This record gives sequence, C-alpha cells and structure tokens, in this order.
Amino acid sequence: MLRWLGFFAVLCLAVSSSFAAPPNVVMIISDDQAWTDYGFMGHPHIQTPRLDRLARESLLFRRGYVPSSLCCPSLASLITGKYPHQHKITSNDPPGGSKDKAKFAAGREAMSRLMDAQPTLPRLLTKAGYLTLQTGKWWQGDFTRGGFTHGMTKGQRHGDAGLDIGRKTMQPIYDFIGEARQKDKPFFVWYAPMLPHTPHDPPQRLFDKYKALTPSAHVARYWAMCEFFDETCGQLLDHLHEQKLSDNTIVIYVTDNGWIQDPNKPQYGPKSKQSQYDGGLRTPILVCWPGHAQPQVIDTPISSLDILPTVLDAVGVARPEGLPGVNLLVPTAIQKRDTIFGECFTHDSQNLDQPASSLRWRWILRGDWKLIVPALPNEPDGEIELYDLKSDPHESKNLASTQIEKAGLLQKELDAWWPGQLANRQ
Repeated sequence: MLRWLGFFAVLCLAVSSSFAAPPNVVMIISDDQAWTDYGFMGHPHIQTPRLDRLARESLLFRRGYVPSSLCCPSLASLITGKYPHQHKITSNDPPGGSKDKAKFAAGREAMSRLMDAQPTLPRLLTKAGYLTLQTGKWWQGDFTRGGFTHGMTKGQRHGDAGLDIGRKTMQPIYDFIGEARQKDKPFFVWYAPMLPHTPHDPPQRLFDKYKALTPSAHVARYWAMCEFFDETCGQLLDHLHEQKLSDNTIVIYVTDNGWIQDPNKPQYGPKSKQSQYDGGLRTPILVCWPGHAQPQVIDTPISSLDILPTVLDAVGVARPEGLPGVNLLVPTAIQKRDTIFGECFTHDSQNLDQPASSLRWRWILRGDWKLIVPALPNEPDGEIELYDLKSDPHESKNLASTQIEKAGLLQKELDAWWPGQLANRQ
C-alpha cells in the first residue's frame, strides 16, 4: 500500500510539473566592467550589494568568459550561442568605419542581415509563446531583427532610444512585464544598459563616496558607475519580487567585456577592452533559478556561449543544431568539457564575408593554462603567449618560451577548433 501511495505521489508531482507555467527569463548584461569589480568578487572598494545578494542566491561561476572582448560581437555571440566566426558579426563596425555615411549605413544593414539569419534566443522563445523585450545595447538594426516582440531600439548603431534604460528609466521593463502578465504569457527580458559604460557620469552622491577612496577622479567615476549599475539591477529584481515573479523567473547575469580604468584619462587601460587578456574577456556568470539551481560557487571555466543552451533546456525549447555551449544546470556537462575557446577581431571589420580577415588573436583555456596566438597581418608584431592563470591571474609572465611542449599541445587543439585562416587558404 505504501509503495502505491509513493508511486501516486510521484505521478501527481509529474502531472503538476507538466502543467507548471513556463519560467520567465531575465538576462542582465553589464557593459564594460572588469571581472574583479564587484563586492562578491572581492573588490576592496566597489560596493555592489544587490548583485552580491544575487550571487549568494545563484550558481556563481567565477571564471566565466566571453569569446571576444568587444561589445558588438560579444553580444551577438550571447544571443546566438555561436562564436563570432560562425555568425560573422566579428566587429563593432563594418569595413571602412563611419567616414562615408552611405557606405557605413550599407555595412550596418549587411551586419543586421547576418543577425536576421540566426535562430536567436528571443526568436526561439517567441516561437514558443514568449513575449520578448529588448532594452539597452543592441547593434543589429531594429529590435525586431533579433526576434524580439517588444523593444526600444529602432536601428541606430548601438542602441539609440534603448540606451535610456537604466540611466534614465526602468519603466519600459515594468510596462512590458505588466503586459505579459495581463496576457498570461511567459516573458524574456534583455536588460543590457550602457552601464557602467562611458560616459562615466554617476550620481553626484556616488562620485562623492568614491573620490575619497582614490586619488584619480577617473577611477572614482568608474567605481561609482559600477554601484549605479548595481542599483538599477536592484530595482529590476525588486520589481520581480513585488510582482511575485521571482520564484518562477530565471535570472542570468553576465558582462559583455571587461574594462580597466586608466587613472589619467577617461578611457580604458591596457589589457582590458578589445584585448586578448582576461581583463577584457573574463566575467562572473550568475544563474539564479529558485528551487532548480542550488546556490554554490563554481571555479570551472565556462563560456557565455553556455547561456543560450542553458535557457533553452530550462524552458523546454529544442536547441538549434551545432551549438558549442553546454547546459550550466548539468554539472556533468561542465565537467566533461576541459577547454574553452575564443577569438578577438579588429574594431572595424575588414570583410564581412571572411571573418578570418579581421582576426587579431585566437585563445584557448584549459584548466589554468591560457594560450594566445596572434594572427597575421592584423598583429604583425604579436607573439605567442602562455600564462598560468592560477599563479598569474593578471597575465604578467609569458611562459611560452619555457613551456614549449605545453604551448605546442594547446596550439594544436586551438588549430583543430578553428584555424583562423582565410577561406582560400583552408
């Protein structure tokens, strides 16, 4: 009798789960922030209490990486689950830059068509019955071209009206969530504010707080922007709680690329944004899903490309074929993969149809060892670099000349992943 009661309980649980509402998904994407610059990552001055709390409630992957250290390709990879050389959006801008307005507009349209061809996360979720919202940074034309049902950006370069989110208002997100609830629809929110991205113009109260902690006003402004961004994350998370949505919402946090503030001028320093180093590539990644993801700290390296398959598996949507990422909610999937890869390209594309023409570096990370290989002709003076990140997390001592065998084995694996050569040479 007890055995049958147990079976009946399991059956009831399975039936109730099959009728449970699909989880909502909120993706929080920081813009130009170093992996060190959070309270929960141990920064001695920057205070991020709301993200600290989220980290305590999440799977915290302290060694997350984006494949490329530049905004546009990094975001394109996040939303497609593919490497830049696969979706071909390798750079911020098309060939020739922005000097010729007509040529620039045509180039941006060509880049938007590349996104049109991709089965993006919002496109897949929309087909599954979700309402999907774009806010903040968005490079590929009107928000609809990414597959969003709702959005703020109309098509100018990297966000236009969408860049008001966080800096000026959170209301579009609140209105969208209200509409989704009224229509009884699950929702996806892309919250990618231009924060702490320049201009570093934080509230005066936060600047005053940090300027007493550093002799550099530029550093103080950047630190203050990190806390300003944290406050906006808190406003979003509070709204989910107030609407009683927290328990059935997956919240994911990642940054698009790193930033090391130059203390002498209002721009980034070496080894950060656009570079081949962890200062530009590394990011904490958080996955919070109450009742499904038990909070813990994980130091196994992962990739932002893992986010899309994680979400699709969680909501029960079939993955597109050929994705390189794994489900972060399955420990064995993470443990089985011992390497991650990445690639960095020129700011302006050299040829939209030939990703390798814009290549600057390829990199591979296995355990604590990171190999960086420069690409000709874009890095003619580059050298192969090998770092032991466990003893040298800021990549100050190149071991390629002393660990020749290690470097050679990693390069073979890197070449087998993607050789980074033009098509007529492959």
